[in-house]
Amino acid sequence: MEFGWSEDQTAYRQRVKDVLAENLPEDWEERAIHGPGSTPVTRFSFEFCKILAEKNLLIPHWPVEYGGSAAQPWNHFILGEEAWQVGEPRGPQYMNVNWIGPVLMRYATDDQKARYLPPIVNGDVIWCQGFSEPSAGSDLASLRTKAERVEGGYIVNGAKVWTSFATHANHCFLLARNGTGKDGIMILLVDMTSPGIQVKQIPALIGEGDIHEFFLTDVFVPEENRLGAEGQAWEIISYALQNERIGIARYAFARRVLDSVIEELKADGRFDDPVVQDRAGRVLAKVEAARMMVYRVVDERAKEQPISAYGSLARYCLVEADHAVADFVLEFLPSGMLGGDPLQQAHHQRALYSGIASGAAEIQLNLAARRHLGLPSETTRGL
Repeated sequence: MEFGWSEDQTAYRQRVKDVLAENLPEDWEERAIHGPGSTPVTRFSFEFCKILAEKNLLIPHWPVEYGGSAAQPWNHFILGEEAWQVGEPRGPQYMNVNWIGPVLMRYATDDQKARYLPPIVNGDVIWCQGFSEPSAGSDLASLRTKAERVEGGYIVNGAKVWTSFATHANHCFLLARNGTGKDGIMILLVDMTSPGIQVKQIPALIGEGDIHEFFLTDVFVPEENRLGAEGQAWEIISYALQNERIGIARYAFARRVLDSVIEELKADGRFDDPVVQDRAGRVLAKVEAARMMVYRVVDERAKEQPISAYGSLARYCLVEADHAVADFVLEFLPSGMLGGDPLQQAHHQRALYSGIASGAAEIQLNLAARRHLGLPSETTRGL
């Protein structure tokens, strides 16, 4: 791997920084503290994503035929690093460009692409994902939401939980069952305004509007809204999760918070303590390890290499880094985490669920055990 950035990549990063500096409002940090799924951030995301779209920065890594510029995957991650460091002004729309759009480009029909991709390209739509259920979290094979075939489509009944952005979402990438086992799962692209859908926000410490539960009661979904064939869902989900697991540049935000805490400790003379220095070094090592693991996955994509187990390994490293920074703040500068510093408080909130989102950390270890270490499949579960 080449560890240095090219001149073009350095210039691209500076361009992203300039756009952020020029377009974030003065009260942005006050808005960002509420979380990417909150109403203040969601409202701003429509304005900001349109700016990115106009400057050809929203989907640089997409193929030209779909509105992108066919840039290397590195551009996508450079944008993600800079955006996440300042609180993710793309709000819930980051998911669109990270994995919703790429999945549609690969598996959707021409009619579905014509319907769903332009709003993403223009930065004026929000998606949510209907994966986890009250009795099926990371073990998606156990999901129970049912899709019964009827004339012209499906009638869906069930419940989803821990769903990010559902309050503001226009569409849901929904998993439902119409048979047994993995082959009995299908994907439906559901209009969230459909009769029979009820959304409830789950109060949480991780940010306003970030997680919800929603219920589907006799919801009709037209057959043309099925993504892929019946029985193909497992293949599509596996592809989607490869993008989702490392889609958020958590290491960038964690590093910014760690640096800010160290500066505060230096200012009051506490960083002279060798114990504090040792702990800070260990935490920094985890943050940088997470970054390098993510970069390895991006490098594989840039070289068009087959999908490997490093996505799961990188995800686990991201969780470890997030938790290490949160623990460091709690031990040596708890006032910041408890509300004294919005930046540190925001990181602590995000770190609370980093080990659950995109597949629990334990699931990632299982996947690594099977796919990287070659342990017997009967000892592991998950995608």
